[in-house]
Amino acid sequence: MSYVIIFILLWPFKMLMKPFHQGKGRNLVIQTAKIGDFVNITPLLKHLKKSDVLLSKTVMPLASHDATIDSIYLIEDYKKSLVSKIGLAFHLLNRYDNVYLLQPNSVNAFYAAFCNARHKAFLIAYTRKWYHGIFYQTADFVRLHQKTNFTLESYLKLADPSLSADSYTKHATLPLWVPEKILPELAENKQIKIGISISAGNKAKTIPTAVWIKILNALKDIPCQFYIFGPENEQKYLDQLLGKLSHRENITSLIGKLKLHEVPHAISQMDMYIASDSGNVYIADAMKIPVVCLAGPCDLAEQHPTYAPLILTPEDKQLAPESFIFSAPYQFRHSAEELFSLSDAQLEKIRSFVISKTSQVQNYV
Repeated sequence: MSYVIIFILLWPFKMLMKPFHQGKGRNLVIQTAKIGDFVNITPLLKHLKKSDVLLSKTVMPLASHDATIDSIYLIEDYKKSLVSKIGLAFHLLNRYDNVYLLQPNSVNAFYAAFCNARHKAFLIAYTRKWYHGIFYQTADFVRLHQKTNFTLESYLKLADPSLSADSYTKHATLPLWVPEKILPELAENKQIKIGISISAGNKAKTIPTAVWIKILNALKDIPCQFYIFGPENEQKYLDQLLGKLSHRENITSLIGKLKLHEVPHAISQMDMYIASDSGNVYIADAMKIPVVCLAGPCDLAEQHPTYAPLILTPEDKQLAPESFIFSAPYQFRHSAEELFSLSDAQLEKIRSFVISKTSQVQNYV
C-alpha cells in the first residue's frame, strides 16, 4: 500500500515530465524473481532483441552474460530507503518506449506504472491486491494470468499475442558462457552423468534424504556417476546422504565449486538432471538436458520443463498442489516425506526414463 501512496504523491511530477519523454525505442522488462523464473523470461528477451531489465541480485551472474540485455537494475539496491526508491522511479521515468511487467507485485507495479512509456504491457496475476488497480490504469495492455496458464507463454503474449511457448527457445546465458578452465570432476568418462540438486532455494522443496537413497538404489545397476550441484550452504544435505550410503564412489560433489554463471556449462555436460522444481531444473531444460522433476507441493501446469521432462507428482490425490509461481509459501500442510514420496512404479519410471534418454545406457543394456 505504501507504493500506492508514493505513486499518488509523485503523480504531478510524472505528468510534468511526460512532454520530455525520449524513449528512443528502448524496452524495460521487470521480473524480480529467482533463477528458474529468469530462465523462463529469456524467450521474451530473445523476441525483444535488446532490453534493459529490473531483476533480483540473485540472477545477476546469468543476466550479465546475456547478449539480449543492456542495462541491469537490481531491485535490492533501491529498496533500502525512500530516497533510493524515488531515485530509481525518476531514472526510469522517461527512458523507455516499451515496459513489460512480468512479476506484478507492489514494488514492480509501481515502477512500471510510473514510467511514461508509450506502450506498457502488464501481467495481472491471481495474487493481485485491490489497490493495484491504480497501477493497472496506466497500462496500455493487460493480460490476465491464471494458475492454469503457462507462464512462459503469458510472458511472450505481452509482446505479441500471436506468439506461443514454441516460438522461442530458452537460455540461461546467451551465448553459453564457457569457463577457461573446466573442473577436473567434469572430465569425460564412460559413466552416465546425472546431475542432482540436492536441495532448493525454497528449502520446503528439498527432497528428503530417504527419497534420494531410493532413487540411487533404483539406478544402481546402471553405470551412473552422480554430480551434486549446489552452493556451500547445501553441504549439510550431502553429508546426510553420504552418512547413509554404503557405496559413495559414484557420487561427485560440485557443491561450492561453481559460480552461478558457470552452472549452465557444467549442467550441459550432464546426460540427465534430477531435482525438485528449482532453478537448476530450468537451466538443464534450457541446455536441452532431459530432466526428472519431482513436483512435490508445486503445480507444474503453470510452469514446467519443456524439452524432455519426466514430471512426477504425488500419487496421493489428497496432496493437492500448494505452491504456485506467484504464490509460493515456505511451509506446507504436509511433510516433505509425504510430498516427495515415490512408489515402486514411479521409481521404475525414473529407471526406464534414464535408459530411454541416454544412449550410453542403451549401449550398456
